[in-house]
Amino acid sequence: MSRGLPLLHRRRIVVAGVIGGITCASVAVGAAMAGQDDSSDTGKASVKAASSISCPAVEGSLPEIPAEAKAEVDRNLALLDTQLAEANKRLSTSQGEGGPNFVQNAILGPLADKRKSTLDRIAISIGRRAEKPTGLDALAECTLSGGDAGGAGAGAGTGASPTAAVSGAASADPAAESGAGTGAGADTGADAGAGSGQTISCPDVAGQIGNVPAAAQAEVDRNLALLDTQLSEANKRLATSAGEGGPNFVKNAILGPLADKRKSTIDRIKISFSRQGSTAPSGLDALAGCSLASG
Repeated sequence: MSRGLPLLHRRRIVVAGVIGGITCASVAVGAAMAGQDDSSDTGKASVKAASSISCPAVEGSLPEIPAEAKAEVDRNLALLDTQLAEANKRLSTSQGEGGPNFVQNAILGPLADKRKSTLDRIAISIGRRAEKPTGLDALAECTLSGGDAGGAGAGAGTGASPTAAVSGAASADPAAESGAGTGAGADTGADAGAGSGQTISCPDVAGQIGNVPAAAQAEVDRNLALLDTQLSEANKRLATSAGEGGPNFVKNAILGPLADKRKSTIDRIKISFSRQGSTAPSGLDALAGCSLASG
């Protein structure tokens, strides 16, 4: 007789060992996959919360504000806070959008344009009653701060600074504010087709101005020419931006910044009238917005 275990008993031991090994392997693989999912979710959460937008403080850089200008200055300081809050909200909800320069083109650039216009109004309101402050233009640009600056979408533009431009009303040379499309991206998604024959169309301003005071004519002409330059550069950017952006990229990165620049330029046209004691034409602000049209 053989001293070994009966054949049937030995087979049962082998089968039990195999089943046990398979069960352990399954548990290990499941744990590893769960760990990967948790890690992925954690990574996404950390990316989304990695950065925020930081802007230079303005109030501390202002001179003594005349009592007559204080209400207007306070309104514009509050507007700067609102603009920053809206930009940070856009940053936090834009996960997965855009290309390598999305934050620069669609958030930081437009924010800088809005801040420049608001800083212009602050300088002008103080300048009407006292010496006009200088150097506020340097406070327009904002940056990403905190952790990994890649927070919003693919290639959020780590550490990118917004498009540089000189503030219009406080600048002696309004041409420095041209460049509606500098560094901007265009939408080739569902609602706008860069490279599809579309162009940007803006309302006519010159035809709505009426009689211009002789002493203001040169300044008005410079700003009208600047409006044409801004539109030309925005159309150039639109034509060369095929393949960039998402469904709202033309609006966020080209049309929005263009409207901000046009509003600032139109403001200077109105101011040139008031400097000569004339009443500025009404309704010009409604001409700032532009739209896409078939080429």
